[in-house]
Amino acid sequence: MLQKMIKPVSFFLVFSFLLLDFSIQTAKAQMIGTTAVIAAQKQEANRERVTTFLRRDDVQQVMVQHGVAAAEAQKRVASLSDAELTKISRAMEQLPAGGDGVGAVIGAVVFIFLVLLITDLLGLTHVFPFVTHRR
Repeated sequence: MLQKMIKPVSFFLVFSFLLLDFSIQTAKAQMIGTTAVIAAQKQEANRERVTTFLRRDDVQQVMVQHGVAAAEAQKRVASLSDAELTKISRAMEQLPAGGDGVGAVIGAVVFIFLVLLITDLLGLTHVFPFVTHRR
């Protein structure tokens, strides 16, 4: 019985070894350019910026009012192409609430200027030389 099984099993083994691919694949190592690394980092930063913006509570409230689930918006951001993501990030730069805080800094400076001007007009401080004081 063993003699009858050896021949078909050996044919099967020889056939399966012939189907194996013994070719060796060589590794390809290349230098990565600085521009490629910077572009990849910018894209990752853009994606993180948009997802951080979508995680804000006020943004999520507006999305809920318009019938968009926050999880669905996150999925869509993850599936955006690099060009679309760059376009959205640049549009966020132009928006006052989506900027990097430059508008908030300018607003704070203007607020401080107005407070000092009012206190100077009331005679509580003497900061600005163009304000005349009555004493």
